[in-house]
Amino acid sequence: MADTTGNTTDHEASQHPRPRKASWKHIGPGIVVAATGVGAGDLVATLIAGSNFGYTLLWAAIIGCLVKISLAEAAGRWHLSTGRTLFDGWASLGRWTTWFFAVYVVVWGFVYGAAAMSSSALPLQALFPGVMDLTWWGIACGLAGLVFVWFNKYAVFEKVMTVLVGVMFLVTVYLAIRVTPNIPDAFAGLLPVLPDEKDSILNTLGLIGGVGGTITLAAYGYWVNAKGWTDTGWMKVMRLDNRVAYATTGIFVIAMLFVGAELLHSANIAIASGDKGLIQLGDILEDEYGAATAKFFLIGFFATSFTSLIGVWHGVSLMFADFVARLSGTGRAKGEEVASGTRERSWPFRAYLLWLTFPPMILLFEGQPFRLIIIYGVLGAAFLPFLAGTLIWLLNSPRTPREWRNGPLSNAMLAVAGLLFLVLCVKQIWDQPWGEFF
Repeated sequence: MADTTGNTTDHEASQHPRPRKASWKHIGPGIVVAATGVGAGDLVATLIAGSNFGYTLLWAAIIGCLVKISLAEAAGRWHLSTGRTLFDGWASLGRWTTWFFAVYVVVWGFVYGAAAMSSSALPLQALFPGVMDLTWWGIACGLAGLVFVWFNKYAVFEKVMTVLVGVMFLVTVYLAIRVTPNIPDAFAGLLPVLPDEKDSILNTLGLIGGVGGTITLAAYGYWVNAKGWTDTGWMKVMRLDNRVAYATTGIFVIAMLFVGAELLHSANIAIASGDKGLIQLGDILEDEYGAATAKFFLIGFFATSFTSLIGVWHGVSLMFADFVARLSGTGRAKGEEVASGTRERSWPFRAYLLWLTFPPMILLFEGQPFRLIIIYGVLGAAFLPFLAGTLIWLLNSPRTPREWRNGPLSNAMLAVAGLLFLVLCVKQIWDQPWGEFF
């Protein structure tokens, strides 16, 4: 058993479980993290990049996937090599991590809950016009996510996510083929060239940083444990699973960049940022290819949004349950505890589920409060630099068994990720209208 002072015990460090063969039949947590991490906002950002710059930033989207692979792999490696959860690792770095996570998870969850419900509601309202207002569709989606996660364990959750990812995959690949991509131009987009536009560096960094996932990258280690992977024997399986996750993410992002480049850039059509941009795209698809294609796209839009909703409802609630257990001393902050399913039946897990669902409904009726949105934006921007920095710290210290510590490549990738997200964090803070905040 690992101690909580930051050092790994001799017994733990000397364990060498028999490695499992990296087989496709084990794939699961990677599908979950890919589905959760790619939301409607990510697809819109990629569409806009394609509409503004054509294929020029294809290389940036691919680098974004590689950066996130390194972060998720590091989180999974910590869980498997130490047998301890990520929050237990954070807690060993000092009380400041506890305070950061506590504020982050409360504010972020409140605002994200409303955003996720609204995003899932938009395609349903477009598919079934006149049935309900957007607000009530949002409430229905939130309640559906609550009931599903409350009464089902990880195994069922993973199967449903896999089905919805299949729908997302079919829709995005179909659209990419439908718009007939220019393959020579797409290959040219693999060269690292910046667009000749104002703020092109920041736009490029934003696309790299926006490819799939924020706190869900940290949740990956918890889903690895929930799958039943709790020791280093699963390391090869986890790494294959993680690569599949971001290969899938890459396909989604590249497909939508193709759509933006061919359908929007060539016709000089602009769409709005945010989820409403996908509704606009649905209208454009209907004009170009007919109602059937537009409805097919809206089904994929719903699958994209709803997987993000139930993924966060499950994954972040799992993290919050671990946070409370570690803080109160009522449970062991170990992977076996997560694998046993006790976290999913605990009162903190269900309390956070309720927090994600019911308080945010106020925002659906009254709009999002200005100051809270600014705090939410700053905390969200700060999380990935926090994650990258703490993983570098944990995985280069005696907290991790020597053979599983970072190598030069892992350190380089995590350092690049940390620097990238730090720049984006500073930009996000700088862009906030602080003059109106006070």
